[in-house]
Amino acid sequence: MFVDHTLISEDGIGLASRLWRPDGAGPWPWLLMRQPYGRAIASTVTLPHPDWWCRHGFMVMVQDVRGQGDSDGVFKGFGQEARDTATTLEWVRNHPDCNGRIGFYGFSYQGLTQLLAPEDCPPPDCMAPAMCGLDERSHWSCEGGAHWWHLGLGWGLQLAALQARRRGDQRGWAEIRESLENGRYLRDGPALLERHDPDGMALRWLKQRADQAHGWIQHQSPRSWLRRPLLLLGGWWDPHLRGVLDLAARSRAAGGRPELHIGPATHLQWWPQSSALLLNFFQRHLQDHPAVADAGSLRLWDQGRDHWVEGPWTLAEPASENAVGWHLASGGLACLDPNDGRLLPSPAGCGGTVTVVHDPWRPVQAVGGHLSPSAGPCDRSSIDQRSDVALFTSAPLPEAIVLNGRPVLRCQASADQPGFDLSVTLSRLPAGSTTTQQLSTGHRRILGDRAKQIEERCVELQPLLASFQAGDRLRLSIAGAAWPAVGVNPGTLEHPCGAPHPGCQVISIALHLETARLQMESLLMLHNDGTPAD
Repeated sequence: MFVDHTLISEDGIGLASRLWRPDGAGPWPWLLMRQPYGRAIASTVTLPHPDWWCRHGFMVMVQDVRGQGDSDGVFKGFGQEARDTATTLEWVRNHPDCNGRIGFYGFSYQGLTQLLAPEDCPPPDCMAPAMCGLDERSHWSCEGGAHWWHLGLGWGLQLAALQARRRGDQRGWAEIRESLENGRYLRDGPALLERHDPDGMALRWLKQRADQAHGWIQHQSPRSWLRRPLLLLGGWWDPHLRGVLDLAARSRAAGGRPELHIGPATHLQWWPQSSALLLNFFQRHLQDHPAVADAGSLRLWDQGRDHWVEGPWTLAEPASENAVGWHLASGGLACLDPNDGRLLPSPAGCGGTVTVVHDPWRPVQAVGGHLSPSAGPCDRSSIDQRSDVALFTSAPLPEAIVLNGRPVLRCQASADQPGFDLSVTLSRLPAGSTTTQQLSTGHRRILGDRAKQIEERCVELQPLLASFQAGDRLRLSIAGAAWPAVGVNPGTLEHPCGAPHPGCQVISIALHLETARLQMESLLMLHNDGTPAD
């Protein structure tokens, strides 16, 4: 059973909250979530219903943030949350049903609300912020100098539809919903945001330059909060993974000892054991449960062997010249002959030039990964068969290896237009199979006359952990687009990046391979290489 309560903030704004109580007599430890999507749903797209938490002895409070759901005020995005989080936390501490022990939980927006508070606000006992980050550019809206297109527009329009519903604008809500259902949002999304949510955070992001940090907001979490027990959950195919890794680094720098679990998850599809993991964490830190053992400070899902690896960890040192890496070579036919482009373990024999022709009429589609509409693991064989994708494949590996960290491609490249994109994918070709297991993707956008100059371009891919067996091969794929994960680069500054339009140019991209190198840059260092976990 639940009851609704309206909490009044310092400036007189009513914050609508829903409380679920366990059976029996309290007080109890509390779990608090603050979110913008309507408190009734309680993030059950990924997390257990509050009734489940109540059966385990927790009282649960889910609150509509300011200006959303049934809460008063005007919704202004992340910047409004610090003071309201502090106000809500103080109210919970003084509630007669609270035994003084409080944990925060939730993911995405509900993850960030856990982390924002005034510097002098006493922290909760523990927090479990999943799939979020503090940097509005790098962790929420952009990658490699390009805006997230499908994700940024889709999320912004969801928030705009919620605002239209609050206003009673049924026609506006229907227009937004129809655009999402028929795919028109990919073309009409910016105009819809201008019409229905002109002051919203999503439109502000789209209007800021993705290739420059100036003007972007980086939020801060109090150091005392980052020292509290933290359970950080991320997914290999989640767009906010870099934000989670950044939170782990910030927590350790503040003197904390965060627990980090990165699993086989997209933003909305998690692994089945994640609920038990959260329960374990809150039972240890809020209930002193004697039968619950520590779940481990680090657990990573190995994409190559489909199992967990766990162990103690530290932040890794910067990559050295001796780090695992490959060199690129081609006779010029890497876009047409899958045997022409090669990944070599040494610079001997590397080099050549390959021209990738990007046609905006049929841009290369983004599949799987962390930014596409079909996020997750995938077989990208059909994409790699396109003549506008350059392939570089290794010989069968002589022995098993493990790739752990962030793949980075450095390659001299130029174009015949003042703008081009590089969409890079790292895949595994299992021995004895015809599949191409996509592991990691990354993007880089270049705009302006410097695009015509031969310069080194650096493309950082999504972090990964993947085991390769002897006989497996490694493949690097390079294209000029990843539509609709990112907007199409028109090849000119006269037109914006976005959906294909008549102003888009055919772009020839020359890859100069003499110094090209794919290198693994470590993010986390497992002691003793980690151990398999059941």
